[in-house]
Amino acid sequence: MAKNKLQKFKENLNFPYLIQPKREEVLAGFELKGYWNEKFFENENPITLELGCGKGDYTVGLSRHYPEQNFIGIDIKGARLWRGAKTVEQEEIQNVGFIRTQIELLPHIFDANEVAEIWITFPDPQIKFRRAKHRLTHPDFLNNYFKILKPGGAIHLKTDSEFLHGYTHGIIELMGLKTVISNHDIYHPDTFELPTEVTEIQTFYEKRFRDEGKKITYIKFSK
Repeated sequence: MAKNKLQKFKENLNFPYLIQPKREEVLAGFELKGYWNEKFFENENPITLELGCGKGDYTVGLSRHYPEQNFIGIDIKGARLWRGAKTVEQEEIQNVGFIRTQIELLPHIFDANEVAEIWITFPDPQIKFRRAKHRLTHPDFLNNYFKILKPGGAIHLKTDSEFLHGYTHGIIELMGLKTVISNHDIYHPDTFELPTEVTEIQTFYEKRFRDEGKKITYIKFSK
Protein backbone atom coordinates (compact mmCIF):
# COMPACT_ATOMS: atom_id res chain seq x y z
CA MET A 1 0.00 0.00 0.00
CA ALA A 2 2.81 2.41 0.92
CA LYS A 3 4.60 1.66 -2.34
CA ASN A 4 1.40 2.25 -4.30
CA LYS A 5 0.93 5.63 -2.62
CA LEU A 6 4.49 6.65 -3.34
CA GLN A 7 3.99 5.80 -7.01
CA LYS A 8 0.85 7.93 -7.11
CA PHE A 9 2.62 10.84 -5.44
CA LYS A 10 5.36 10.56 -8.05
CA GLU A 11 2.85 10.58 -10.90
CA ASN A 12 1.06 13.57 -9.35
CA LEU A 13 4.20 15.65 -9.94
CA ASN A 14 3.80 15.21 -13.70
CA PHE A 15 0.12 16.12 -14.06
CA PRO A 16 0.02 19.71 -15.43
CA TYR A 17 -3.57 20.21 -14.21
CA LEU A 18 -2.82 19.09 -10.62
CA ILE A 19 -1.33 21.95 -8.60
CA GLN A 20 0.29 21.25 -5.23
CA PRO A 21 1.39 24.57 -3.74
CA LYS A 22 3.07 24.76 -0.36
CA ARG A 23 1.10 26.54 2.34
CA GLU A 24 3.70 29.29 2.64
CA GLU A 25 3.54 29.86 -1.12
CA VAL A 26 -0.22 30.34 -0.95
CA LEU A 27 0.00 32.74 1.97
CA ALA A 28 2.82 34.74 0.38
CA GLY A 29 0.76 35.46 -2.75
CA PHE A 30 -0.55 32.69 -4.96
CA GLU A 31 0.28 33.39 -8.61
CA LEU A 32 -3.02 32.11 -10.03
CA LYS A 33 -5.24 34.11 -7.68
CA GLY A 34 -7.38 36.27 -9.95
CA TYR A 35 -5.91 34.66 -13.07
CA TRP A 36 -7.44 31.18 -13.20
CA ASN A 37 -9.35 31.90 -16.40
CA GLU A 38 -6.49 33.72 -18.08
CA LYS A 39 -3.51 31.57 -17.14
CA PHE A 40 -4.87 28.11 -16.26
CA PHE A 41 -7.98 27.47 -18.37
CA GLU A 42 -7.20 30.09 -21.02
CA ASN A 43 -10.86 30.93 -21.45
CA GLU A 44 -13.53 33.05 -19.76
CA ASN A 45 -15.90 30.22 -18.82
CA PRO A 46 -17.35 30.17 -15.27
CA ILE A 47 -15.45 28.24 -12.60
CA THR A 48 -17.07 25.75 -10.20
CA LEU A 49 -15.24 24.21 -7.22
CA GLU A 50 -15.74 20.83 -5.56
CA LEU A 51 -14.47 20.94 -1.98
CA GLY A 52 -13.11 17.75 -0.42
CA CYS A 53 -13.31 16.23 -3.88
CA GLY A 54 -11.58 12.95 -2.97
CA LYS A 55 -11.14 10.96 -6.18
CA GLY A 56 -12.72 13.74 -8.21
CA ASP A 57 -15.87 11.83 -9.16
CA TYR A 58 -18.08 14.89 -9.04
CA THR A 59 -15.54 17.27 -10.53
CA VAL A 60 -15.07 15.03 -13.56
CA GLY A 61 -18.79 14.22 -13.75
CA LEU A 62 -19.74 17.89 -13.81
CA SER A 63 -17.14 18.57 -16.50
CA ARG A 64 -18.82 16.01 -18.74
CA HIS A 65 -22.27 17.52 -18.15
CA TYR A 66 -21.08 21.07 -18.74
CA PRO A 67 -18.16 21.19 -21.20
CA GLU A 68 -18.69 24.94 -21.56
CA GLN A 69 -17.71 25.48 -17.90
CA ASN A 70 -14.52 25.00 -15.86
CA PHE A 71 -14.20 22.79 -12.76
CA ILE A 72 -11.60 22.55 -10.00
CA GLY A 73 -11.47 19.80 -7.38
CA ILE A 74 -9.82 20.57 -4.06
CA ASP A 75 -8.55 18.06 -1.51
CA ILE A 76 -5.57 17.59 0.79
CA LYS A 77 -5.18 13.85 0.07
CA GLY A 78 -2.74 13.37 -2.79
CA ALA A 79 -3.43 9.66 -3.26
CA ARG A 80 -7.11 10.38 -3.78
CA LEU A 81 -6.48 13.25 -6.17
CA TRP A 82 -4.35 10.93 -8.28
CA ARG A 83 -7.46 9.06 -9.44
CA GLY A 84 -9.18 12.20 -10.69
CA ALA A 85 -6.03 13.52 -12.32
CA LYS A 86 -5.41 10.16 -14.00
CA THR A 87 -8.94 10.16 -15.42
CA VAL A 88 -8.46 13.67 -16.79
CA GLU A 89 -5.22 12.55 -18.47
CA GLN A 90 -6.71 9.36 -19.93
CA GLU A 91 -9.83 11.08 -21.28
CA GLU A 92 -7.98 14.27 -22.31
CA ILE A 93 -10.48 16.44 -20.45
CA GLN A 94 -9.72 20.12 -20.98
CA ASN A 95 -11.96 21.88 -18.46
CA VAL A 96 -10.78 20.33 -15.17
CA GLY A 97 -8.05 21.17 -12.68
CA PHE A 98 -7.16 19.93 -9.19
CA ILE A 99 -5.49 21.62 -6.22
CA ARG A 100 -3.95 19.83 -3.27
CA THR A 101 -4.45 22.29 -0.41
CA GLN A 102 -6.46 23.11 2.71
CA ILE A 103 -9.98 24.43 2.17
CA GLU A 104 -9.48 27.24 4.68
CA LEU A 105 -6.94 28.76 2.25
CA LEU A 106 -9.53 29.40 -0.49
CA PRO A 107 -9.51 33.22 -0.12
CA HIS A 108 -5.74 33.12 -0.74
CA ILE A 109 -6.15 30.99 -3.88
CA PHE A 110 -9.13 32.67 -5.56
CA ASP A 111 -9.99 36.32 -5.93
CA ALA A 112 -13.31 37.99 -5.15
CA ASN A 113 -16.04 37.00 -7.65
CA GLU A 114 -13.74 34.47 -9.33
CA VAL A 115 -15.90 31.41 -8.58
CA ALA A 116 -19.42 30.81 -9.91
CA GLU A 117 -20.53 27.86 -7.76
CA ILE A 118 -19.29 25.50 -5.05
CA TRP A 119 -20.12 21.82 -4.50
CA ILE A 120 -19.55 20.05 -1.18
CA THR A 121 -20.03 16.32 -1.65
CA PHE A 122 -20.18 13.85 1.24
CA PRO A 123 -17.92 15.66 3.68
CA ASP A 124 -17.17 14.36 7.15
CA PRO A 125 -20.17 15.63 9.18
CA GLN A 126 -17.96 16.18 12.25
CA ILE A 127 -20.81 15.23 14.57
CA LYS A 128 -19.02 15.84 17.88
CA PHE A 129 -19.68 19.33 19.24
CA ARG A 130 -15.99 20.13 19.68
CA ARG A 131 -15.51 19.47 15.95
CA ALA A 132 -18.22 21.92 14.87
CA LYS A 133 -15.74 24.42 13.38
CA HIS A 134 -14.48 21.70 11.06
CA ARG A 135 -17.88 21.24 9.39
CA LEU A 136 -17.62 22.54 5.84
CA THR A 137 -20.90 24.44 6.24
CA HIS A 138 -19.85 26.14 9.48
CA PRO A 139 -20.29 29.95 9.25
CA ASP A 140 -16.51 30.48 9.21
CA PHE A 141 -16.19 28.34 6.09
CA LEU A 142 -19.28 29.85 4.47
CA ASN A 143 -17.97 33.36 4.99
CA ASN A 144 -14.77 32.33 3.22
CA TYR A 145 -16.76 30.87 0.33
CA PHE A 146 -18.72 34.07 -0.09
CA LYS A 147 -15.47 36.02 -0.35
CA ILE A 148 -14.72 34.29 -3.66
CA LEU A 149 -18.22 33.56 -5.01
CA LYS A 150 -19.85 35.78 -7.59
CA PRO A 151 -22.99 37.62 -6.38
CA GLY A 152 -25.80 35.08 -6.22
CA GLY A 153 -23.36 32.19 -6.63
CA ALA A 154 -24.79 28.91 -5.34
CA ILE A 155 -23.43 26.42 -2.83
CA HIS A 156 -24.51 22.78 -3.16
CA LEU A 157 -24.34 20.27 -0.31
CA LYS A 158 -24.89 16.59 -1.05
CA THR A 159 -24.59 14.25 1.94
CA ASP A 160 -25.78 11.03 3.50
CA SER A 161 -25.73 12.73 6.93
CA GLU A 162 -29.17 13.86 8.04
CA PHE A 163 -27.38 15.57 10.92
CA LEU A 164 -25.29 17.73 8.58
CA HIS A 165 -28.31 18.40 6.36
CA GLY A 166 -30.29 19.69 9.35
CA TYR A 167 -27.33 21.60 10.78
CA THR A 168 -26.80 23.35 7.46
CA HIS A 169 -30.45 24.39 7.30
CA GLY A 170 -30.02 25.96 10.73
CA ILE A 171 -26.91 27.85 9.59
CA ILE A 172 -28.70 29.03 6.44
CA GLU A 173 -31.47 30.50 8.61
CA LEU A 174 -28.99 31.95 11.12
CA MET A 175 -27.01 33.73 8.38
CA GLY A 176 -30.07 34.93 6.48
CA LEU A 177 -29.22 32.92 3.37
CA LYS A 178 -31.63 31.71 0.69
CA THR A 179 -32.53 28.04 0.27
CA VAL A 180 -33.06 27.37 -3.44
CA ILE A 181 -33.66 23.59 -3.30
CA SER A 182 -33.81 21.18 -0.38
CA ASN A 183 -34.49 17.45 -0.53
CA HIS A 184 -34.20 14.80 2.20
CA ASP A 185 -34.13 11.76 -0.09
CA ILE A 186 -33.13 12.51 -3.67
CA TYR A 187 -33.69 8.93 -4.92
CA HIS A 188 -37.17 8.55 -3.47
CA PRO A 189 -39.60 7.83 -6.33
CA ASP A 190 -41.97 10.57 -5.18
CA THR A 191 -39.32 13.30 -5.04
CA PHE A 192 -39.74 16.40 -7.17
CA GLU A 193 -37.56 16.80 -10.24
CA LEU A 194 -33.98 17.78 -9.45
CA PRO A 195 -31.20 19.06 -11.72
CA THR A 196 -29.81 16.08 -13.61
CA GLU A 197 -26.33 16.37 -12.10
CA VAL A 198 -27.73 15.81 -8.59
CA THR A 199 -28.75 12.20 -9.27
CA GLU A 200 -26.85 11.22 -12.41
CA ILE A 201 -23.40 11.88 -10.94
CA GLN A 202 -22.56 9.58 -8.05
CA THR A 203 -19.33 9.50 -6.05
CA PHE A 204 -17.57 6.36 -4.87
CA TYR A 205 -18.92 6.93 -1.35
CA GLU A 206 -22.42 7.75 -2.55
CA LYS A 207 -22.74 4.39 -4.27
CA ARG A 208 -21.59 2.66 -1.11
CA PHE A 209 -24.02 4.63 1.07
CA ARG A 210 -26.90 3.76 -1.26
CA ASP A 211 -25.96 0.07 -1.09
CA GLU A 212 -26.17 0.41 2.70
CA GLY A 213 -29.70 1.84 2.37
CA LYS A 214 -28.82 5.36 3.48
CA LYS A 215 -30.82 8.33 2.23
CA ILE A 216 -28.95 10.92 0.20
CA THR A 217 -29.86 14.55 0.89
CA TYR A 218 -29.25 17.72 -1.11
CA ILE A 219 -29.38 21.46 -0.48
CA LYS A 220 -28.70 24.32 -2.87
CA PHE A 221 -28.44 27.74 -1.27
CA SER A 222 -27.05 31.21 -1.92
CA LYS A 223 -26.46 34.56 -0.27
